Amino acid sequence: MNLQHESLCHDPVHGYIPFISVVDEGEVAERTLLDHPWLQRLRQIHQLQTAWWVYPSAEHTRFQHVVGAMHMASRMVAVLYPSLREVCPDVPSRGYVECLARLAALLHDVGHGPFGHFFDAHFLQDYGLTHEKLGAHIIREELGPLLRNIRTCPNSRLEPNETIDPAQIAWLITRPTADDTDAAPRWLVMMRSLFCGLYTVDNMDFVLRDAYMSGYSSRAYDPERLLRYTFFSEHGLTIHDRGINALVRFRQARSELFRAVYFHRTVRAIDKTLEDLFRDGKQFLFPGNPLDNLAAYQQFTEFSLLVDVARWHRSENLKQRNLGLRWQRLLNRQVDWVLADERIRLDPRASDVLRQGREAVAAQVLREHLPAALQNIEMKIDLPNYIDRPDPQTAAAGQNFLCRSATGQIRPLTDNELYKHLPVSQLACRVYLPQDAPAEHAAAISQALDTLLGGNSTDDLTNM
Repeated sequence: MNLQHESLCHDPVHGYIPFISVVDEGEVAERTLLDHPWLQRLRQIHQLQTAWWVYPSAEHTRFQHVVGAMHMASRMVAVLYPSLREVCPDVPSRGYVECLARLAALLHDVGHGPFGHFFDAHFLQDYGLTHEKLGAHIIREELGPLLRNIRTCPNSRLEPNETIDPAQIAWLITRPTADDTDAAPRWLVMMRSLFCGLYTVDNMDFVLRDAYMSGYSSRAYDPERLLRYTFFSEHGLTIHDRGINALVRFRQARSELFRAVYFHRTVRAIDKTLEDLFRDGKQFLFPGNPLDNLAAYQQFTEFSLLVDVARWHRSENLKQRNLGLRWQRLLNRQVDWVLADERIRLDPRASDVLRQGREAVAAQVLREHLPAALQNIEMKIDLPNYIDRPDPQTAAAGQNFLCRSATGQIRPLTDNELYKHLPVSQLACRVYLPQDAPAEHAAAISQALDTLLGGNSTDDLTNM
């Protein structure tokens, strides 16, 4: 490698991250992508959606995350390419696989809008979109010509007869469907587990990064051991049983981040406030389907949105002006909702009822257990559910396997006894009331939750 063609950025999580900044004539450097407006806009979208309003140091953005994910892709390819070549002899060169993985990691969040996944649920879904679908379109149509001319990454280079296929990048970053693997080469199907599985270039970066930046942990899990014992077998991405403790630790750290950071009670209260603001004023936020106006969407970021809504209170449009006053409260961190009570460890039967109905039905069930005079009080139900061990209904199911050292047998990872100690998922039930709700409303909510979900249990003597 010619070091004059390489540049470094320093990252608090990974240390030095190399990328290609100088290339031969007719080629495109990774730096060109990093500096492209579609990537630079990610500097203005927070990685933690609304949690930065609660965790003051968690001001990191999607841009820092995708650069870290790109670096993690190189680390994983360095470990995995030899075994991938063994099980898929038709795999392209290491240069192709590494460049493809780095580009997919760098671009996997390119379709995100303000507040990340919140924007998917409260805006993009109105048009049948997700950030992944939107990102796939941007990769194929907006960035395709540049991507086809990427030929070099820090550790390897494409063969002369190889050209990056943007459609493969778009495929890798898109959530799997039942039949979308039929036309894909086997090596590419194997590679998808690095983007949709139990440990991926995405979540291996964000668990480290979010834990560090929020102050939760300076080293949330052990990536070196996890990668050391990972390889491709005939079945797919496989971990040796000597690495299973590292994987369990990773999943536990991820789960704890959901509980303590992403689903923090005040973070979710902010989300509930933001939910109302989006519902009542989304027509003022962006003019319609982003696919119909990509030039405007490229300029539409969390920062631009927050600057715009800060001016709405001076609008001549009465509805927009009233919305602007409500936005002013949120910008001053005045949240409309406050947690009345919650239950984390739910009785399985009750949690089944709540899961089936989600928030609307859960609210109706809860109201039936309130005193008659309080059954119509204003409230919001929140059912944050995070998956620790994917069941067969999730996109990550069937992506990961375990090698038992005693026999050399490859089995589904879910067969491992230690891994089974992780819960499949955890479901919380939270009830939020308006900030000015009387104290007796919260007391009634608590009693209703006890009636519905159970509030008594035998003391555990080991807790002494």
